[in-house]
Amino acid sequence: MSGTIPQAGTKIEDFTVVKQDLSETSLSDFDGKKKVLIVLPSLDTGVCQKETKEFNDKLADMSDTVGLVISKDLPFTLSRFCGAEGIENVVAVSDFRYNDFANQTGVELVNTPFKGLFYRFVFVLNSDNEVVYTEEVGDISHEPNYDAALEALKSA
Repeated sequence: MSGTIPQAGTKIEDFTVVKQDLSETSLSDFDGKKKVLIVLPSLDTGVCQKETKEFNDKLADMSDTVGLVISKDLPFTLSRFCGAEGIENVVAVSDFRYNDFANQTGVELVNTPFKGLFYRFVFVLNSDNEVVYTEEVGDISHEPNYDAALEALKSA
């Protein structure tokens, strides 16, 4: 990893990422909501696609929560995948432009051919952007523990 990973009790500071239409959004745009930060290597891989679909389904009825799927994918990739798969309940964004999220969280892969992409992580934040749950998925070819993340969300 490229830095110190935020743990429970840590506040995630505002960061700017790029949406599918190349416009920018920030964490502060979702103030007052709980957040699930779904960090993954690339939506061009099967495991990342499955994870995005799972969280899209699981967060569908949670109006007080936003799921942010964060990768280094270009916005065109995000748009193509989300459009083809009907992803509407999570927001897919890219950290390619400013690297704000990567610099703050240290989630970049470093000693691998995928250097510069992200490890697979899930962060659950309360409405004040404090981390209440962190999961580092040790092998990027595996999915996260969805149930544990959703359980943490209940207490956020």
